[in-house]
Amino acid sequence: MLSGLGLVLAAVALIVAAQVLSKKTTVPAAALLTLAGLGVSATPLPDIVLDPDVVLTLVIPPLLYSAALNSSLVAIRKNALTILSLSVGLVVATAAVVGVGLYLLIPTVTLAAGMALGAAVAPPDPVAALAVGRRAGIPPRLVTLIEGEGLLNDATALTMLTVATTAIAMFDMSPAEAGGLFLLAAVGGVAVGAAIAFVIRLVQRLIDDPLLLNIVSLVTPFVAYLAAEHIHASGVLAVVVTALIVGHDTRHAASSASRLQTGAVWRLIDVLLEGFVFLLIGEQLPTVVAGLSAYSLSTVATAVGVTLAGVLLLRPVWLFVTERVPRRKNRAAADVPRLPGSEITVMSWAGTRGVITVAAAFSLPLTLDSGEPFVARDLLLFCAFLVVLVTVVGQGTTFSPLVRRLKVRADDAATSRVRNEARQGAAKAALEQLDRIARDEKLKPEAAAAFREELEHRIERYRRRLDHLDNDDDASLVSPAQQASLGTRRRIIATQRDELLRWRDAGRLPDADMRVLEHELDHEEHGMHLPGPS
Repeated sequence: MLSGLGLVLAAVALIVAAQVLSKKTTVPAAALLTLAGLGVSATPLPDIVLDPDVVLTLVIPPLLYSAALNSSLVAIRKNALTILSLSVGLVVATAAVVGVGLYLLIPTVTLAAGMALGAAVAPPDPVAALAVGRRAGIPPRLVTLIEGEGLLNDATALTMLTVATTAIAMFDMSPAEAGGLFLLAAVGGVAVGAAIAFVIRLVQRLIDDPLLLNIVSLVTPFVAYLAAEHIHASGVLAVVVTALIVGHDTRHAASSASRLQTGAVWRLIDVLLEGFVFLLIGEQLPTVVAGLSAYSLSTVATAVGVTLAGVLLLRPVWLFVTERVPRRKNRAAADVPRLPGSEITVMSWAGTRGVITVAAAFSLPLTLDSGEPFVARDLLLFCAFLVVLVTVVGQGTTFSPLVRRLKVRADDAATSRVRNEARQGAAKAALEQLDRIARDEKLKPEAAAAFREELEHRIERYRRRLDHLDNDDDASLVSPAQQASLGTRRRIIATQRDELLRWRDAGRLPDADMRVLEHELDHEEHGMHLPGPS
């Protein structure tokens, strides 16, 4: 039997294998890991029951914080109406449809219990959809909508879940009381998030050590979450608001070294946490199925049918209707075009459920305040589990083929043009300010001339790239000359690394000094790397 450490190492091996396989196929790692968890659940290995408190306190805050740090506050604000429609309106509507449907068709399910399940299954987890969507090249606006929805819908759903579980325990809660709790939690979450962000920005200005800034970044989501929960506000919303504000302008708040280091650490945390969680989701099968013996097959089928229908059918209907509703004629609405039918289809298929749904379902109470068992819990848990399986495996594995078939792709040439125009604009601004900068820094004339020559050369290079894009409709995003230049620079850096190793091996360069020089070359190579359109 594997020890605890052995299980962790085996899980890490599965996570790495799933990531490698996902990069070679169109299957998202989340789906592969969920299936791997299902396979593990059928083995003699010990079952690990998912602890909702651990997930909601230790897993969700860092995942949401990392996602929000990399999101665009400007793009979210520009698409605020659509994002709020999905993250608030659709979540509430889904919870209501599922909750009322179960209440009317399943005698043992109260309205509060049905709403609790509806709140659990309402928020999509964008991890699988975005992982595949970015690789398939979906337009930036769809990425923004999926990200924005995923950041805010968790707060809506978990706040509704808190209200619903309170109503379950109390047996009685008026709609006005429920609405008041929801509003207080939301407003409190925003206020706490803004306050924590203000404090973090002050701390960032006082610290210049990248390692210490990294530590501050790692603890920030937990501070925001716990502070909000302490006053009974939405901890999830506090985390998202904090990250959006902190990540919006890091120009004066963090050094370049800190940004590089923090970004790398958060990417590592994302992969490991998401991997462990999706493995645990699949591994919950024995726990979920064990409690179904008390229900008839028809009851289980009805409950599952109502839940899946509410989740899968309402989303496309909601998107289609809200995108066709007449908008007030104003400048903001004019700048945001409506989604065409193909993009509505892609957005409809991006509603994969994940860790929030399972954690929320497992957090349903075992007993009521009266001491009586919560008889519908096992049935609701199974419905939530099946929703995750159907969406992660079914929608996740078919998302990329759907995107390709509908030809919903980003305009890479337009993206490359915007980037090079921005590079050119930044270089021109630096050139205009060079004389003042040289005077402030007491720079020698020959040094200032060298900087001027470098900036002029850079501006000319960006102009040639723009001409290349403008004059040839069939041109590749990277011109042959640029490709040759990049290849040459990579070989030059590789040659320098080889020479440093020869110096080290000959005893002419200490290892510590070699690592410093190698780190400089790593930064140079990272700066020239082109992961997408240039």
